[in-house]
Amino acid sequence: MLQFDVVTIFPAMFDAVAEAGVIGRARDKGIYQLIAWNPRDFAQNAYRTVDDRPYGGGPGMVMMAEPLSRAVVAAKQRQQSAGVRKSRVIHLTPQGRLLNHQVVMELAVQQGLVLVAGRYEGVDERVTREIDDEISIGDYVLSGGELAAMVLIDCIVRQLPGVLGDADSAVQDSFVNGLLDCPHYTRPETYDGQKVPQVLLSGNHADIGRWRLKQALGRTWQRRPDLLEKRVLSADERKLLEEFKQELSGV
Repeated sequence: MLQFDVVTIFPAMFDAVAEAGVIGRARDKGIYQLIAWNPRDFAQNAYRTVDDRPYGGGPGMVMMAEPLSRAVVAAKQRQQSAGVRKSRVIHLTPQGRLLNHQVVMELAVQQGLVLVAGRYEGVDERVTREIDDEISIGDYVLSGGELAAMVLIDCIVRQLPGVLGDADSAVQDSFVNGLLDCPHYTRPETYDGQKVPQVLLSGNHADIGRWRLKQALGRTWQRRPDLLEKRVLSADERKLLEEFKQELSGV
């Protein structure tokens, strides 16, 4: 069972990810465990203070090192008692490496992850001695690391065996093979004058697979050409992409 421990001053926020949808059902099935730790419980005064003004001046507040470090240590100890040999501590921060599918798969094989969700202007730099990795979910700023931690949990859990009803669902997702996903259709066969592509009704799985790959290549070329620049296309894929472009131009 994968162990998640989240250090956050808003532990109730994680009910949203842990109790809903496939991620909630996965927890009910015992595929992963999620525990939240509030650094206020590790504060050293009656006010449960976890932040203070930055040395050197400037706006905002900085999360204090001691309550955060104590919470991280407690989380690691809990994971150790649950059988985790080595926990990986991750700080969710805009300064971290950018989250992508490769990073998700790297983390999905871990036994235990401790996620540190910072707030305010950031965390005291001396907390970094407890940190193994830093991850960002994008080049923008959130009010805190909680939403980023939820995104990371969702991405990882859906890759675990037994989470998705169809094991192929995760394999066919966007980014898994370096491409965006192909278009999908369901009933009715005709909606608002638009019909489902005939190939999807043919029952010919080879033709369907070829059509889906062509559409995935074309959609990636249209919307995320940067992904194609990073991917070496096979001769067949180059041919399918050229067919897509010709069909698009009406040639």
